[in-house]
Amino acid sequence: MPEPTKTSEVHMSFRNSKVVIVGAGNVGSTTAFSIVSQGLCEDVCLIDINKEVAVGQALDMQDAVYFMNRNMRVHAGGYEECSDADIVVITAAAPMPKDSNDRLEMLKPSLHVVREVVQSVMASGFNGIFIVVSNPVDIMTYYTWRVSGLPAERVIGSGTNLDTARLCRALSQMYDLAPASVEAFVLGEHGDSEIVSWNSATIGGKRVDDVLRDNAPRTRGTTREDLRKRTVQAGWDVFSRKGNTCYGIGASVTAIAKSILLDEKSIMPVSVRVDGMYGLSGTYLSVPAILDHTGVKEIVEIDLQKDELEALHKSAELLTSFYGKLDA
Repeated sequence: MPEPTKTSEVHMSFRNSKVVIVGAGNVGSTTAFSIVSQGLCEDVCLIDINKEVAVGQALDMQDAVYFMNRNMRVHAGGYEECSDADIVVITAAAPMPKDSNDRLEMLKPSLHVVREVVQSVMASGFNGIFIVVSNPVDIMTYYTWRVSGLPAERVIGSGTNLDTARLCRALSQMYDLAPASVEAFVLGEHGDSEIVSWNSATIGGKRVDDVLRDNAPRTRGTTREDLRKRTVQAGWDVFSRKGNTCYGIGASVTAIAKSILLDEKSIMPVSVRVDGMYGLSGTYLSVPAILDHTGVKEIVEIDLQKDELEALHKSAELLTSFYGKLDA
């Protein structure tokens, strides 16, 4: 095992901090631009199988840096760039099958892509933190952990962080509020089996269940299940119209990276390895977690209603049913 790098040893600083993004398509380039816009690190490197695309994206962002009052390096490179990276973001994946909205259908072709990426990253001597975005993200995050050999706290999936934002936005729009006034978590698989922790969901400190009941004219008969289904469908509403989703996920990944790079200790619902908490055993899925310079500092175990906990277990069973099919 290599000696610990600054990622796992001390708090990071802007100087010498570095994020590598593998995959310079819509998601990867948008994530890179979001990181650059917020000035989160000194060095951003893009890696893509199409090297010219990575170079072009980097050159375009270099032009933008001038107008941001930043002193950042943005460039394209190879996997050797990962050797001193604090974070490697994996967005590379196989193309989405046509006429499909099932993330699990991407499993087999994406496994090959992610395996090659992770092996190449680890061969560089990388000892930082992975953020996995490639879908199906929970399975790909588990697979990245297996292939990399890194401690589980340093392999994180983007999970339901974006789904949670979509739920909070939907609730805020119902009541004409700022989304930040809503606190709710989407848990489990990033997909059809995801659940909402209504037991802990609040708007301005008031339980969402009570808000729904007490504001019938504005709620207009909308149920908790309506909101959950709307959250599950939200990504496809974007994808079906423009062929990709990039701004929301780019901002979500940037928020995760920011909590790590700046040691913010923010609590986010991300895909992490849960072993013992919530009655689960060794499953990668989304639950609230505290993120700091070490990766997952701590998993937060919130109180779930009986039906919510049962649904979380069903979501976990769906995901773990694929583990035996993975060939590391």
